[in-house]
Amino acid sequence: MGDKKRWGRGGCFGCGAGCGGFILVILLGGVLSLFNAVFGLGASIGIPFTQNNITAAGSIGSKDKIVDGLPSYTQGRLAGNQNFINNSSTLTVGPAEGAAVLIIGKQDGAPAIDLHVVLR
Repeated sequence: MGDKKRWGRGGCFGCGAGCGGFILVILLGGVLSLFNAVFGLGASIGIPFTQNNITAAGSIGSKDKIVDGLPSYTQGRLAGNQNFINNSSTLTVGPAEGAAVLIIGKQDGAPAIDLHVVLR
């Protein structure tokens, strides 16, 4: 009798994990796109005894500047297939866009440890 399942609200406003990204892109991305700006945040760390890195990065803002918000060593890798693992996603809402990448593999120019923050 004490084995009852409890159902609760999950995610942002009860609509799952994807809803939070949509709201973030429409609000923050919309404001940044008004100023033709982009905000990017990323982190990278080298895998010991290899020439590979693990990189997680994202950017949000104006569609035409979205790639500029990502670290330089991820250029050309958004939705690419040249790494061991490349998980990329983008979300476009009107003039605003959000992009996120998780890359595991060789990334030319990537330092051993990096924290990337940009607002352009």
